[in-house]
Amino acid sequence: MDYGAARERARTAELNLNLTEPVTLQSTHRHLEKLRGREIVIQPMDGPIVDKACGLWFGLDDMDLILHARAASDMHRQQIVLHEFAHMILRHQQEEVSHEYAAKFFPDLDPDRVVKALKRTDFLDEFEVTAELLADRLAARIRRSQPSDSQPARFGDVFG
Repeated sequence: MDYGAARERARTAELNLNLTEPVTLQSTHRHLEKLRGREIVIQPMDGPIVDKACGLWFGLDDMDLILHARAASDMHRQQIVLHEFAHMILRHQQEEVSHEYAAKFFPDLDPDRVVKALKRTDFLDEFEVTAELLADRLAARIRRSQPSDSQPARFGDVFG
């Protein structure tokens, strides 16, 4: 794993995104929807977390869906969502999912609507490291756009 190359890919991807200040999670969300030409829905996961995932990105037939674990703080939730956004920005390929896998998350949805998903199998592979580095860069942009008095002062304020 070449961490220097991963950092450079994350930096280049952030610059090429051309976000306008002030950067927020919401403005990034809207910008990605425009770039992708489809709605991106973000929802918390209900019930037990499958595969110990913090976040999952599903490509449905007509939209993208990000599911995130319930987080201890808004900042932690933001980081999970930014990580999934980073996979979209970096154009990481989703895999076809079985009807059984889709049914775990969407028991009331026609399984044919769930087309693809990005599932994390290794937290230290090139895709995951680069996505997390890009998520960190985006989070830093958001922090720089906020007044300093609105930012948490302690680790426990973020991760509980």
